[in-house]
Amino acid sequence: MFKLYGFCVSNYYNMVKLALLEKGLPFEEVMFVPTQTPESLAISPRGKVPVLGVEQGYINETSVILEYIEQAQKGKPLLPNEPFERAQVLALAKEIELYIELPARACFPEAFFGMTVSEAIKEKSKAELLLGFASLARHGKFAPYVAGESLSIADLYFQYSVSLASAVGQKVFGIDLLAEMPAARALLERLGQNPNVQRIAADREAAMPAFMAMIAAKK
Repeated sequence: MFKLYGFCVSNYYNMVKLALLEKGLPFEEVMFVPTQTPESLAISPRGKVPVLGVEQGYINETSVILEYIEQAQKGKPLLPNEPFERAQVLALAKEIELYIELPARACFPEAFFGMTVSEAIKEKSKAELLLGFASLARHGKFAPYVAGESLSIADLYFQYSVSLASAVGQKVFGIDLLAEMPAARALLERLGQNPNVQRIAADREAAMPAFMAMIAAKK
């Protein structure tokens, strides 16, 4: 059985968790808040989550974990077999990660944790987010899922990156990043009705108080 190392508040952890649930694969969740201790780094070389424990050892980096699950296990496919279509899904996932998730993440401290982010960082993040959402509008199909008719790895990134980036847009910049993307907004609502997404949301909500206490202690 797989072991999923991380914590329920992490959006990358939840991407992998949703993949495992959608594919119907058994797994055990292992609470793991990485540090730079030798014990932690033996599991996660850079001290990050998530990590997937398999029979042979540990697999890190979300995109690699997701491709491993897809290639090594049966269940609902989350990547097309046809090479061009597969490349489109993976490109969309990478675009969401690089051009939406990462710029938004720079503003997470101010949006969610009561901290202050410098104006220079906020200006850079806002500019990159506007370009990232424009790219998603051009490349995404939303018919009804990000890459087409079926749920794919691109939707895992979409669910757990675009929702947070949209919140950053509202809280930090006072803008609606999905204002001109009604199909994307509709997909977020559709995914929110998925039982596995709802289960993950409930687990995240339950874990949030302890997570916020940990953040407060670090401050």
